[in-house]
Amino acid sequence: MRENSDKRNELSSVSENRKRKIDNEEDELDTPSAFNPKYRVCPYLDTINRPLLDFDFEKLCSISLTRINVYACLVCGKYFQGRGTNTHAYTHSVADAHHVFLNLSTLRFYCLPDNYEIIDSSLDDIKYVLNPTFTQLDIRNLDKSEPKHSRTVDGTLYLPGVVGLNNIKANDYCNVVLHALSHVSPLRDYFLREENYAKIKRPPGDSIFNLVQRFGELMRKVWNPRNFKAHVSPHEMLQAVVLWSNKRFQITEQGDPIDYLSWFLHTLHRALKGNKTPDSSIIYKIFLGEMKIYTRKIPPVDLDDTQKTLLLATEEYQEKCEQSNFLYLTCDLPPPPLFTDEFRENIIPQVNLYQLLSKFNGITEKEYKTYKDNFLKRFEITRLPKYIILYIKRFTKNTFFLEKNPTIVNFPIKNVDFGDILSMHNRDKLNNTKYNLVANIVHDGEPNKGTYRVHIFHTANGQWYEMQDLHVTEILPQMITLTESYIQIYEQSTD
Repeated sequence: MRENSDKRNELSSVSENRKRKIDNEEDELDTPSAFNPKYRVCPYLDTINRPLLDFDFEKLCSISLTRINVYACLVCGKYFQGRGTNTHAYTHSVADAHHVFLNLSTLRFYCLPDNYEIIDSSLDDIKYVLNPTFTQLDIRNLDKSEPKHSRTVDGTLYLPGVVGLNNIKANDYCNVVLHALSHVSPLRDYFLREENYAKIKRPPGDSIFNLVQRFGELMRKVWNPRNFKAHVSPHEMLQAVVLWSNKRFQITEQGDPIDYLSWFLHTLHRALKGNKTPDSSIIYKIFLGEMKIYTRKIPPVDLDDTQKTLLLATEEYQEKCEQSNFLYLTCDLPPPPLFTDEFRENIIPQVNLYQLLSKFNGITEKEYKTYKDNFLKRFEITRLPKYIILYIKRFTKNTFFLEKNPTIVNFPIKNVDFGDILSMHNRDKLNNTKYNLVANIVHDGEPNKGTYRVHIFHTANGQWYEMQDLHVTEILPQMITLTESYIQIYEQSTD
């Protein structure tokens, strides 16, 4: 009996030892080391040059210009295709002794030419710069908590959301619109999480959706708290814009921000499978308002009173009403004075914002001319959106050239009451008609040339910033009202 029990004990101790050996071997396979064929400790991690890494440009091979299977060299920052022998990345690793590469689509790191995968938590910051992610909690805290300044690789401090956008040549008209839209909170929150739009069903080969993806990537980079540099290049985003606008908007020549904004919002709405109903996409939920347009035809001037009276009695000359939607409101500036004043100086005229908004009160009539008929139109707003975009029409084109109206618009920064232009019936339907300014786009200089800059309100710290391409400076709110405003975005007040 005693012999049997001894044998049993020996057998159990042998099996336990075997188990321990197997476990140790498995642990060794999972532990990165210089001799592990599965995960090797890479001796070249100290050659990675973070200041040279820039993932804002198109993900294509710098030699073959292909987009398939592209790797970034983490030593010099260039993009190359492939990983196997005789590929551009492999040749680069042998020729220049640059060994650490990142696959730009799978976010996995490899050491070339040895061709093994690197698993190292110290590389997570590079992954995050290439593809920043935000949780619901992160997004909720963007506007609530006091914002913390982030530090770049070279030690520069920056505030997430208030970073410069690179002007590639003459794309400042696009940059100011992208800056302004990045501070429209519901739009920003929607695009910071890719899950919100990733499941939208679209037909095969529908590449217009690239525009949505590029805009989402840009939003995440602008609000990234762990950037390697204090600015972002909108290169990929603008390439998508040039492609999908059929070269209507170019990087190399100045354009009009209102044309770009209008096209961009409508195209985003279409790409997000929106239709004519107000809640069909995030764009319409935020910016879509409704108005009634009353139109009546004016009889020709050369007719006598009897003929005019007869014409006005006909069906064609009766007032017609149509329901219409709007994404932005066009405000017409009064014409500037032609002559200088008594001091031989041309005083810059000023006008109140409420005077411009009176166009939409349903009473004021404005004359519109076509090549053969004249019409009188009046506009009555029936539903105000959460965010109102005002376009102040500064440029008029006549037969010979483009003219700019220099009139300064006086406007309050906070508590602009749009209820003043609504009829009593429509005002009763709306609970809150007070709005606060969140973005103000300004044009400086000559009509065809000139530059654009934007003023942005950072909700979390209550500070205004002036942004012109890469230049970001704090500005006093009193200074904003002195500028030649071109486009303004107002947010419905929550107070």
